[in-house]
Amino acid sequence: MFQSIPRPAEDMADTKDEAEVVSGRSLEDDIAAPAVLKGAIDPVYEAKAQTLNNAIQEIGMGWYQWQLFVVVGFGWASDNLWPIVTSLILSPVSIEFHASKPPLLSLAQNFGLLFGAMFWGFGCDVFGRRWAFNLTIGITAVWGFIAAGSPNFAALGCFAAFWSFGVGGNLPVDSAIFLEFLPGTHQYLLTILSIFWAFAQLIATLIAWPLLGYHTCDPEATSCSRRQNFGWRWFMICMGMLAMIMFFLRFVAFTIFESPKYLMGRGKDEEAVRVVHEVARRNGKTSNLSLADLQVHERGGQQHTDAKAALSRKLQKLNLTHVRALFANPKLAISTSMIMAIWGFIGLAYPLYNAFLPFIQAERGVDFGDGSTYITYRNSLIIAVLGIPGAIIGGILVELPRFGRKGALACSTALTGVFLFASTTALTSNALLGWNCAFNLMSNVMYAVLYAYTPEIFPTKDRGTGNALTATANRVFGIMAPIIAIYANLKTAAPVYVSGALFLAAGVLTLLLPFEPRGKASL
Repeated sequence: MFQSIPRPAEDMADTKDEAEVVSGRSLEDDIAAPAVLKGAIDPVYEAKAQTLNNAIQEIGMGWYQWQLFVVVGFGWASDNLWPIVTSLILSPVSIEFHASKPPLLSLAQNFGLLFGAMFWGFGCDVFGRRWAFNLTIGITAVWGFIAAGSPNFAALGCFAAFWSFGVGGNLPVDSAIFLEFLPGTHQYLLTILSIFWAFAQLIATLIAWPLLGYHTCDPEATSCSRRQNFGWRWFMICMGMLAMIMFFLRFVAFTIFESPKYLMGRGKDEEAVRVVHEVARRNGKTSNLSLADLQVHERGGQQHTDAKAALSRKLQKLNLTHVRALFANPKLAISTSMIMAIWGFIGLAYPLYNAFLPFIQAERGVDFGDGSTYITYRNSLIIAVLGIPGAIIGGILVELPRFGRKGALACSTALTGVFLFASTTALTSNALLGWNCAFNLMSNVMYAVLYAYTPEIFPTKDRGTGNALTATANRVFGIMAPIIAIYANLKTAAPVYVSGALFLAAGVLTLLLPFEPRGKASL
């Protein structure tokens, strides 16, 4: 997916031996080798892709990429915004529609996210990055608007699956197009994008507080009409408008060029060269790339350029050769298995609690005698604010000596679980709020570190497959969360205990990971 910036030559000797253990090659060889997968079905494509990588690196980071950073941030924001939307409206829609199993709404959403990630992730290699980049947020906006008119709980669940189908494509598509325009020296910006993820939660809860707080039926009300409970519908309209604004900025206000690699992969070398030169022009620079630089690789070989070949190249990245490479020796096999388990545990633990947090707050608030909807959404806003520093704290912790990635990840994950367990001791709404603020802060630190650590421990040539395995584990376990919530009963503390135990287990596993990438060049 992405790789660290190589360190100066004098530092390379320190990491050479570890590189040989993991990949069977020297670190210098890995850095010099193309970032594309060795032995892919189309060697001409691989050679051309490396030429385009070098051209983008020659251009460097400029105005076009910084604009792209912002609009790609919309995708990161959307990835967190809409699951938060589902959690915020869960309580009022359950009251209005008398839902017997509220977690089914989250289940529908998770299925949409899974199928969206699969469709858009593979589809962007067939019909282009540019269309997928724009359509994902556009589809989300349209179905978000439609959901505001839901006549019943089942219809809302269907609409949630449809808008999540769009949301699910944001990260795989946006990360692909961002990386393909990003020089290798600035690939760390993928980690910085998590700040958009944190702000999305704040924006959603900031809008939800007045709308849901003042226009939602009280949880103890004996009757609840559509007019009395219209707040969540206004909220859905606002979220749809926000998504539509992001779609407008992407589609109209910003000129997104088709990925040069996609154009080259479809046999449009001349267009690929033109895009590279246009990016250079917008950055106030010039590029030495020429059509001949790409066509020279066709001597002695033929590049396949049809849609089937494009999809085959995507599937090639998931073949068993690269999976087996991640289990090539005991140390690497342990590392791969454990990071998949950590992603799976977190994929179950986080939505099991966070996706139902407003619902749990409302239920516990009734027990405390102050379960009004106003207090519930006010507290959600406070919790969201406390989560924003998480990404910054995570970025600081991972570089601390004798702490590093593993220490930061283990501590933040374990503390996330500890604070969840502590929340069960709360006797007042304020105490519950305090523990939830601590939970959200630590979980944001955890995710910031996890997104940085995971790609660093995979060898370059197998990094795409490694990221695919961890993402799959995360999504599959995420689907299990609402199913467990149904049978564990959200009105009890059982989901909290299960979630907390999973976080603690993930924290312990982190301590046992064999690799610490802090201060070392990525393999």
